[in-house]
Amino acid sequence: MGEKRSFGQITRLPSGRIRARYLGPDEFRHSAPYTFATKGDAEAWLVDERRLLAAGTWQPPKTRVKAKLLDKVTFELYADTWLRDRDLKPRTRQHYRSLLDRQLLPTFGHLELAEITPDSVRNWHALTGTATPTLRAHAYGLMRTILGTAERDELITRNPCYVRGAGNSVRVHKVKPLTLKELEVVVAAMPPQRQVMTLLAAWCAMRFGELAELRRGDLNLRTGIIHVRRAVVRVDGQAIIGTPKSDAGTRDIAIPPHLVPLIKQHLKDHVGPGKDALLFPGADGGHLNPSTLYGRKPTKKSPGYGFYAARAAADRPDLRWHDLRHTGAVLAASTGATLAELMGRLGHSTPGAALRYQHAAQGRDIEIAKRLSALVGE
Repeated sequence: MGEKRSFGQITRLPSGRIRARYLGPDEFRHSAPYTFATKGDAEAWLVDERRLLAAGTWQPPKTRVKAKLLDKVTFELYADTWLRDRDLKPRTRQHYRSLLDRQLLPTFGHLELAEITPDSVRNWHALTGTATPTLRAHAYGLMRTILGTAERDELITRNPCYVRGAGNSVRVHKVKPLTLKELEVVVAAMPPQRQVMTLLAAWCAMRFGELAELRRGDLNLRTGIIHVRRAVVRVDGQAIIGTPKSDAGTRDIAIPPHLVPLIKQHLKDHVGPGKDALLFPGADGGHLNPSTLYGRKPTKKSPGYGFYAARAAADRPDLRWHDLRHTGAVLAASTGATLAELMGRLGHSTPGAALRYQHAAQGRDIEIAKRLSALVGE
């Protein structure tokens, strides 16, 4: 809610920044062309606007900004302001910052917004990041979004980003779900304090950040439910606790009954007392670091340890930790779960990803059918 005033309105945004706006003589509501760090700065802007009205020299703020800055705003300046004013999760903000610094600003940062043409965008897309198509697609999508905002702000007449399909990428890593036998080998080869974490990643299709923040109080073993309410991410080496990846990520997951006794034993052997005790802490008692989970790769002189050693034991050097979630999704789909049920269990907001798992499960069923027919010839 905005603060009531004799002139104008001041509102604190979710990002913590301050927005100022007022009803102009044209009967339209006009906002400052940027947000403010403090309430005092926002009040000063409203005072200046009121003076312009009193002097009879008022023009809509957007018109004044456009006239003053249209030919002077560089992409770097506008993109930095755009990112600063967005209410984003810490990992998303870090990702966008990296995309700007490494992918976009070296080419477009010094250019004024009006100087960025469709041809320059096409050339950048054709020559940049060809070895990392997913990263390039993310960078293009970010640039298209930023310049779309600039178009709505009337700082450019048209968004120059319209390379067909540039925002999409073909998955480079082809995920191959684990067989139950492979999963058994991986779990057995993990350190004892990580075995139940591995099982939950697969059978409950949970994300690493959800597992790393899971606490004793999030479990109800009487009903067999995991309450996913938080997740942890690492930004610049610091663990930050927040909500799950999406709104749908806040969910309750039913635990396969065969895991309950193993979880009870894990709580007894590896988890501290109290409802706030982490289920899978790092060596220092804090949040587990992904590098600690992965451990060290096997060499000719060393068997390695951690997830690297476990996947080697299963002869699956291609396996990533997140692929355990994919395995769990395919296992759930193979039970005949509906699309809505899969979305709920996995914490997906849109059907697209869940559909991929259904298709993968159908592919497995075809393979099973072929093997059944092969029995006839034996």
